[in-house]
Amino acid sequence: MPADAVAGISVTDDGCLLGVMMVCGHRIDGATLYVDSPGVDSEVTVGLWGADRPLTGGLATWTLDSPTAGWTATRSPKLLTAKTTYDLYGWAKDNSWSSSSASFILADRDRLTPGTVRYDDFSGNGDESAITVPVAEFKARACEEGSC
Repeated sequence: MPADAVAGISVTDDGCLLGVMMVCGHRIDGATLYVDSPGVDSEVTVGLWGADRPLTGGLATWTLDSPTAGWTATRSPKLLTAKTTYDLYGWAKDNSWSSSSASFILADRDRLTPGTVRYDDFSGNGDESAITVPVAEFKARACEEGSC
C-alpha cells in the first residue's frame, strides 16, 4: 500500500493518548495500534478504530482509550505496558492507501505535552527518526515530499 498520510501521537490536557493522522490528499478509513510479535511477519492488534467518514485531507485526531465523535472503536486498547513498543498506522478499507506508522513506548507519551505531536520522520537522508513538534509544524511538514 502506498503511504499518503502520516500517523503520530499526542496527549490531551489530562494526559490521555491521542492518535493523530495528517492525510495528504487521498483516503484513510481507519487506524490500527499494534505490537510486533516474535513470530515471522506477525503482529498483535491492540486497538482498532474506523473513521465514520473517510479522511481525505488534513488533520484528524481521536482519543485512543475512549470514544471520540467521528470515530468508532472496534477494539479499544486495554492497559498499555511500559516496556512494549507500539505502532500506530492508518489504512484504507480497499488497501489503496496507508499512512506511515508512529512507533512509541509509554515513556514517549509521558514526555509529550498537549499541542505537540510525536511521529516518525522519513525526510532528509531517508533515515527514520522520531521527532516531536508543535501541531502547527506537524500540519505544515508531514505531507512534504519524503515524509510519507
